[in-house]
Amino acid sequence: MASHLVSRMASVHLPNFSEVGRKIVGAALNYKSLAKDLKVQHPQRPIIFLKATSSYIKVGQDIEISKSDIVNYEVELGVIIGKKCKKVTESNALDYIGGYCLALDMTNVSILSEARKASAPWDLGKGFDTACPVSKFIPKEDIKNPDDVKLWLKLNGDIKQNGNTNDMIFSTAHLISFVSQFMTLEPGDLLLTGSPSGVGPVRPNDVLECGLDDLVTMKFSVKPTD
Repeated sequence: MASHLVSRMASVHLPNFSEVGRKIVGAALNYKSLAKDLKVQHPQRPIIFLKATSSYIKVGQDIEISKSDIVNYEVELGVIIGKKCKKVTESNALDYIGGYCLALDMTNVSILSEARKASAPWDLGKGFDTACPVSKFIPKEDIKNPDDVKLWLKLNGDIKQNGNTNDMIFSTAHLISFVSQFMTLEPGDLLLTGSPSGVGPVRPNDVLECGLDDLVTMKFSVKPTD
């Protein structure tokens, strides 16, 4: 029954990807502008992490954070896998895309900083509940070139991020191919391609609004958990 559902969803461009996808795969430090902001060298190969699928939320739900933690926003282009993708080449990687979305990679910096110091996994800092807000599904044909779309984010009405995926260090095709060498990407899986400069913290009662070209916008409120 489950395999039949995934097959059926793939044939209609996976509009419910957050319900059928089994993985959220993220690429860290993938924008030249962000590397410049942080005064760090470009990575020699993609830095990959996973977020729990239980971290998905959709428009109408709230981002939940603790008042005592530092949590950053990161607006990103999300790539939704349309068919089984294993050890694919960069030249045909885009053929495995089923569609796109706009996403926020919410990051608990308080937890992630401690993990980095201890050379520990990033899971808790990246995969907490509500850490992956996503927009509605964007059909593949609506984005002709995923390496040339505009992204922006406003915090309480003030623009904080304003970038373009042409600033990515590793292209969309490169990321898909690279990840597929290590783990099979499946229909509905989400690949987060990184965030441009302007990353910063949110606090309870803040409102985040972001957009991707003229295709989609989304808004999320931030609520305290304590």
